[in-house]
Amino acid sequence: MSSLSRRSLQELEDAFIKVSFEPESPTASKHADASAPPVQDPLYEPWFERGSGKFVDPAGFGSVALRKIYPNHTITPFQNVNLLGFPHALVEPASPPDVISSLMFFPLARRLGDMTGILVDSVRFGLFKIAWDKYDYLLYVARYPVTYGEMVVQYLLHEGPAEPSRTLLMACGTWDNALHEEIYVFNQGFWNKDHGLWLEVQKANWKDVILKEEFKTNLKKDVNGFFASEDLYRSLAIPWKRGLIMYGPPGNGKTISMKAIMKESDAKGYVPLYVRSFQSWMGEEAAMAMCFAKARQMSPCVLVLEDLDSLINDRNRSFFLNELDGLEDNDGLLIIGSTNHFDKLDPALSGRPSRFDRKYLFDDPDEEERALYCKYWQNKLKSNHAIEFPDALVDEIAVATEKFSFAYLKEAFVSTLVLLAGREKDDTRDFKTLLKHQVKSLKDQLDKSPENATPPRSPWRTQASSFGPRERDQLLPSQPRFSQGRRFWNANPSDLRGGGASSAMPGALPDGMQHGQPNEQNPMEGRRDVRSMAMAAAALGRSFIV
Repeated sequence: MSSLSRRSLQELEDAFIKVSFEPESPTASKHADASAPPVQDPLYEPWFERGSGKFVDPAGFGSVALRKIYPNHTITPFQNVNLLGFPHALVEPASPPDVISSLMFFPLARRLGDMTGILVDSVRFGLFKIAWDKYDYLLYVARYPVTYGEMVVQYLLHEGPAEPSRTLLMACGTWDNALHEEIYVFNQGFWNKDHGLWLEVQKANWKDVILKEEFKTNLKKDVNGFFASEDLYRSLAIPWKRGLIMYGPPGNGKTISMKAIMKESDAKGYVPLYVRSFQSWMGEEAAMAMCFAKARQMSPCVLVLEDLDSLINDRNRSFFLNELDGLEDNDGLLIIGSTNHFDKLDPALSGRPSRFDRKYLFDDPDEEERALYCKYWQNKLKSNHAIEFPDALVDEIAVATEKFSFAYLKEAFVSTLVLLAGREKDDTRDFKTLLKHQVKSLKDQLDKSPENATPPRSPWRTQASSFGPRERDQLLPSQPRFSQGRRFWNANPSDLRGGGASSAMPGALPDGMQHGQPNEQNPMEGRRDVRSMAMAAAALGRSFIV
């Protein structure tokens, strides 16, 4: 056929419309080569269509978009670094009206003055200017929804190489990971820093621990000697670890002794870690693994397990013993447990020396110890000339308070002083009369069963637990510190959701100071509650982000 005839035929074909009653495959029309054989696999087309769909990647999109907007800057995306809370950097919004945020109000204690609370900006989108060292930076914060909540992505921009940005993030991360008048507390599967607990521990003093001097000296030597004996342990080729158990009826000095140990160890650089509970969303065994992993990271340190009999049960005992025996390296761990019910501990826990090497019995005080406690109060009150406290009264009270715990003795003195301070003018009863009356009253109420050997609450006052912050509001300074009027920024949605119980030791107020969920990129690290962070930020007069 001539070329003219072929051209005429082609023009004729183009003049007609192809009509078909069979659906045309979009895959075949767009992607298939006409000369290629037809696809036989029935899964090919639906799989190709599903795999070719668009997917959502806001974090990646942000990096690409910022490279186009700031071609001369290096873009450093990052997570879990509290950059806006870094006290060594100057931070301010680039354009406050452009920051998208919602305000949250957090009330403060009335005793702090006219300041009723603080406002926290929960940032959804914002651009901040940061100055640190000799460099200037830009910080973008963006929050977007994900399947089970929200994700926060942050971008640090620097006009120049990336090394200054990495140096800043390393400095900030190092500072944020360190303890600043705080104690690590583990609760509900998260590690949290607790400043309020640190304040409580600072109140402890060995002079206030009324025990026989030999007993107290042996306890202190056991703790201090462990940390001073690393070379000895290694020379003997034995693991450098030790376990102590404090046991006995409640109210006899276990808690205050533990606080004194924590304070002294912290001052010497041996970090105290406090475990409140192994109950968590991920199970007790995973929580135990987190606890020991943190302890190994922070060693040499003191790991405190209060109420050991309630922490260890039939379900988790085997796993706990494996962690304790050190299938992994437990060098530098001093583990101190306490219990009011030593008989409830499994023999595998209480009877094997390589697990808990020493046991210290904190029993109800004998007459000598009761006399020591009375002399302790005699010394405290000697400067009060309105109170007569002769040696004869010391001996009399020591004899009259048989079977009293130290907690009962304390209640007798405190309630006496409260009554003395609130006497009516026509009430002529003196300190001695009131004290003896209170001793008799407590003796009448005293339940001889060791199960209930705790002092009753006085009707005229609230008795806080002996271990833990009385009020989280201690985090705030006095009123004049709030005159700066700074704004507080928060970009982590987990801190605003709450959902975890306060990690403080017993005694924390149940006032809704809840902890958030872990950062999605760093589930091993718990987050502090927003209220505590806001208070700490207010005390420093700076913005913060967690």
